[in-house]
Amino acid sequence: MLRTLRVFAWVLGILLLLGISMLTTVDRSPVQDRSTYQSTLTRLDSSTWSRSNSTYWLGGWASVNVTPAQPAELVGYSPRGPYTFVQDSSHIKALSLSNGKSSIAWLNYELLIVHPYLAEQVRTGIKKAGIPLDQLIFTATHTHSGMGGYMPGPLGALAFGGYDENLVEYLVKGSLQALQTALATQDTVTIAYKKTNTTDLVSNRFTKGGPIDPFVRQMLLKRKDGKNATFLTYSAHATILSSKFMGLSGDYPAFLTQQLEQEFDFALFAAGTVGSHRPMAQGNRPEEVNAYAKAINATLSADTSEVALKGDALLRSSQLQINLGEPQLRISTGLRLRPWLFRYLLGEVPAYLDITQVGDILFISSSGELSGVFYEAWDKLAQEKGLQLVVTVFNGSYVGYITPDELYDAQFHEVREMNWFGPGNGYYFDQLVQGIIHKAEN
Repeated sequence: MLRTLRVFAWVLGILLLLGISMLTTVDRSPVQDRSTYQSTLTRLDSSTWSRSNSTYWLGGWASVNVTPAQPAELVGYSPRGPYTFVQDSSHIKALSLSNGKSSIAWLNYELLIVHPYLAEQVRTGIKKAGIPLDQLIFTATHTHSGMGGYMPGPLGALAFGGYDENLVEYLVKGSLQALQTALATQDTVTIAYKKTNTTDLVSNRFTKGGPIDPFVRQMLLKRKDGKNATFLTYSAHATILSSKFMGLSGDYPAFLTQQLEQEFDFALFAAGTVGSHRPMAQGNRPEEVNAYAKAINATLSADTSEVALKGDALLRSSQLQINLGEPQLRISTGLRLRPWLFRYLLGEVPAYLDITQVGDILFISSSGELSGVFYEAWDKLAQEKGLQLVVTVFNGSYVGYITPDELYDAQFHEVREMNWFGPGNGYYFDQLVQGIIHKAEN
């Protein structure tokens, strides 16, 4: 009996030591009192944005099919294994824009996120290829039926399709090809902005009847040869297809862009503030996905309210590095993984906001999965300055969900396990976005 008690005590002691080494309590100190918050706000206040001005715009675009020759693991929901068929091909899309003095580009992936490792490999490839860009902004459609294989590390192997070096090289090659073609085909363009209400097609998935961002926002480009393109964002999650669906698919963004490309020569869908929003589809089969995309497209077609870009060809850009402090990936209401274990599982996850001003359109792209609940106040502030605001996410890093702080202890997977640097991040990012809007020119 005594020996059994000793063994039990040893086991209990080991477990206790493991718990102490791997777990700690959640830091609930006010975010406003933290040095990380104060230093980032100071950095924003003193930041300088590159600026150039001319009398014309140049635009170019390209799409590259990057569907693998062999099936890759599906990423989104829980691990499902390799896809068994291709519902729709996966693409990398590039949109380049220049005023003759500065050149920027968006790279878009039909993937769940753009992992920091993939983003860094693309940046390295661009540098080696000598592609001339003053700013590169990553975006993703956030499909939950896309391929994995581009996320190194233990958690990537466990839940995100692992890491396939050949696949990463393939994606980098497709990225460079899309960018080079988009730049090579640049021509004079006119630019317009359009904002379309789709109230009945999206809802708040945390709070029944709660606030939403119901708008599709578009930048519309038309070249002098008549060819045209649209860059659009929307806040509904690309989660219509079932978690049991085993096909490779871009979900409704892919169906929607295919439909739009019957009117446009090119359509790029970038996930908007999807942190709190779900699509109001009538089912989860491909037929219902197509019907949902058609409903959005019909609403867009009926809206003729596009507004031409005002003023000269003003192009401003910057990047704000955000200090988030220690990660707080929780396993319960009050316990979190220690930072060393978080970094072992996920690696380093830098946080930043990409800032781009195209005339009177202000683009802000976030590493955090922002909630659309914040958007109404941001929109109002931007409009008071004579600006149109477009917010996207998945900009080459991922730091979890950024949702209203009052939801931090709610019983939702997204705000409990996926709010990696809370509490207080809702307020933090809200203040940063507002600060960026205040610094923009009208």
